[in-house]
Amino acid sequence: MAKFKLDDTDHKILDMLIENTRTPFTDIAKKLNISAGTVHVRVRKMEDVKLITGSSLTLDYKKLGYSFIAYVGIFLNKTSQTQFVLERISEIPFVTVAHVTTGRFNIFCKIRAKDTSQAKNIIYQLDDIEGVTRTETMISLEESINDKKRLMHSIFKEF
Repeated sequence: MAKFKLDDTDHKILDMLIENTRTPFTDIAKKLNISAGTVHVRVRKMEDVKLITGSSLTLDYKKLGYSFIAYVGIFLNKTSQTQFVLERISEIPFVTVAHVTTGRFNIFCKIRAKDTSQAKNIIYQLDDIEGVTRTETMISLEESINDKKRLMHSIFKEF
């Protein structure tokens, strides 16, 4: 498939949707001085080529009582156990992200918990998965940068 070409209007539409995925197309159209139909067609085209794949909801986990974040590096006995271990990890709802990695760890996870006690239990669950030899945990003191827009604008400069 050929590389999808984005123009300045596409960039602006994406910028507004990244800021708030629930922004009505009519609001985007008014701000860009185009029709809502044009916004719809452009978004649909970006969905068709899989540039946009759904939308997401951002929760304030602190308000829900889940302010504790830790990253857990998982060491496996054998790399052939990766898929089995990932399937077990996916059964633990407090593991919100998992990456298969090269380097120090076989798998690298992000966990969310209410407090250190709950985090300890989650880490114990990870340790108990068959094939996991050990884990190494890093506690997040603060999420300092979480900005999708900066990357998006940097990518747009390449086009």
